[in-house]
Amino acid sequence: MWYEILPGFGIMAVCLMVPGIATIQIQKFTNKKSTSSIARVPYHWYLLDRDRRLFGVGKNNTPKGLENIK
Repeated sequence: MWYEILPGFGIMAVCLMVPGIATIQIQKFTNKKSTSSIARVPYHWYLLDRDRRLFGVGKNNTPKGLENIK
């Protein structure tokens, strides 16, 4: 019957959710709460990398003026 696929579907859904949740938790642990931003999609990773490059490592929450950007 159709309901026989539910256990397999549930296992697949959990296996697909684990990497996303693990990435968020690992990022929280490695940042030691130094930043309140969490990258949930690839575009957010791009923005965080850009901020680190422009404002310096560990200072991505304190933007400088345009005249001070390296």
